[in-house]
Amino acid sequence: MPGQRSITEAEKLVEAKLGGTPIQHERMAVVANIYRAASAVRQHLENAVLRSSDLSWTAFVVLWVMWIWGESESRHVAEEAGISKGTLTGVVRTLESRGLVKRAEHPSDGRLLLLSLTDEGEQLMRRVFPAFNAEESFVTAGLDDEACRALANGLRQVVLQVEEHGEERRLALLDGAEPAPRRSGRRRRPRPDDQG
Repeated sequence: MPGQRSITEAEKLVEAKLGGTPIQHERMAVVANIYRAASAVRQHLENAVLRSSDLSWTAFVVLWVMWIWGESESRHVAEEAGISKGTLTGVVRTLESRGLVKRAEHPSDGRLLLLSLTDEGEQLMRRVFPAFNAEESFVTAGLDDEACRALANGLRQVVLQVEEHGEERRLALLDGAEPAPRRSGRRRRPRPDDQG
């Protein structure tokens, strides 16, 4: 992309900055490249495939979860999509207004909400996914089938490590405390009535 440093330039800058620091450079490179690859692939797929169907990445993932799993409780859809329940609410509202998703009350617990695709949602996924998969093939074209399997397996191991041991690690690092609340990065502006 114009205006962005290439991955090679970024790696050279990191090496220049941290070359003498006693850190695990190979592990850092893996995590940095997971992030870079995810961002690059997401942006490419949104621009090349999803935008023409008026879908964001998150909306597509929510549709995908319901397409694969079928009717599911909203909390499970949010978990599988990797988003908060609040984010899911907004996405589902939009998809429902487009006739792609329907809500139903849980038959045995009125507090729970079931989500599923409508016939139009099913048709959209059947139409969009082949184009999506064609771009998955494009972005992995530099890898042969064996390299794809090895990379997919390696990334699966990263996910399993976090799923199986992440909470235990977090508790150890934070000495059992809850994590600090998320912040936007912006500092609160002082109000005129604040004492300084």
